[in-house]
Amino acid sequence: MSTPADRPGGRRPWRLGPRATQWFDAALVAGLLLLVAATLGIDQPLYVTALSGLQVLPLVWRRHRPAMAFALVWVFSGVQALVHDYPAIGQLAYPVAMYSLARFGRPRDAWVGLGLSAVATGVATYVWVMAGRYDGLPPTVEQEPLSLQLFAPYALSIGAIVVAAWALGTQARLRRAYEAALMERGERMAAEAEERTRAAAAEERTRVAREMHDVVAHGITGMIVQADGARYAAEQDPAVAVRTLGTVATTGREALTEMRRLLGLLRGTSDPELVPQPGLGELPALLAADVEAGRVRATLPDPTPTVPDGVALTVFRVVQESLTNVRKHAGPDATAEVEVREDGADLVVTVADDGHGAAGSPTSGGLGLVGMRERVAVHGGSLDVGPAPGGGWQVRARIPR
Repeated sequence: MSTPADRPGGRRPWRLGPRATQWFDAALVAGLLLLVAATLGIDQPLYVTALSGLQVLPLVWRRHRPAMAFALVWVFSGVQALVHDYPAIGQLAYPVAMYSLARFGRPRDAWVGLGLSAVATGVATYVWVMAGRYDGLPPTVEQEPLSLQLFAPYALSIGAIVVAAWALGTQARLRRAYEAALMERGERMAAEAEERTRAAAAEERTRVAREMHDVVAHGITGMIVQADGARYAAEQDPAVAVRTLGTVATTGREALTEMRRLLGLLRGTSDPELVPQPGLGELPALLAADVEAGRVRATLPDPTPTVPDGVALTVFRVVQESLTNVRKHAGPDATAEVEVREDGADLVVTVADDGHGAAGSPTSGGLGLVGMRERVAVHGGSLDVGPAPGGGWQVRARIPR
């Protein structure tokens, strides 16, 4: 049946499938043959009916071998015009063959077919006009002389049918080529977009590795310092050593959790530039200038909750990138609302603006949607991006602590 398959950026044009196409062509040929068979009862020589059938039969190859089909129809139509003085029903196959040649054949073949059709039009017009001049008149009656005024109307009528069939077929061929080029371009753009997404994800993983280096290194360094202290304290006060070892175990578990998340995301790192990484405590400083200018309204938890360093860094980066996108895409007069709150064992981060509604689009620069998803997914969280209920754009992240 029809094939309206989806494609990037839209839908494929509706058209018949292979099986439906075969049925359509078979029905077309069968219908024309039935019309030919219906002429058996009229006053017409049997060989004319046979020639009409021969004009119709080549249409079964009109899609796969259009040049051959047109050539056979052209030959049989010419024979019929030469041996019979009047049009026959089988000549309905001629415009179909002309259309098929222009639609499914090569452009050069279509032009050759149009030229041959001009010759056939002239021959058929001459034969039929001459037959009409003498039909039914006694030999003693003087006939109207053959003139351009008598010849032109017939030639133009027949030629118009042929040219219309050629033009429709050519237009259909050009349209199909244009659609194929658009679909190829769409598929290529989709592949390029997917490649850019993979590259952005890889780049963001490297960036996460650099930023999280201090998170894991800080935990391990703390464990070493506290373990050394516990060793010395064990000689003086065993109770202090027990508490210190408990702290070492807690710090080690947190560092191990961060390490597992990191290894689950990354496949390799380069030489990181070690700098202190921001967290929840740095959010007020990040928002201060925008809040003072009236561009941002902020609702932050007070007191600041204690969360692993990796979670704090992810919250900071989500807020930072969301506000960057608001400034880039929401419009010069847009305002945003930032909310960070505790919800049970999770931290919920919401950044909503009242601008144009494109702030969180995947095409935005920097970290973008891909990077935010990567960061949140490291901690087993979720990220929802889309139009805000009252207009504008909204980014909402839920991150387990």
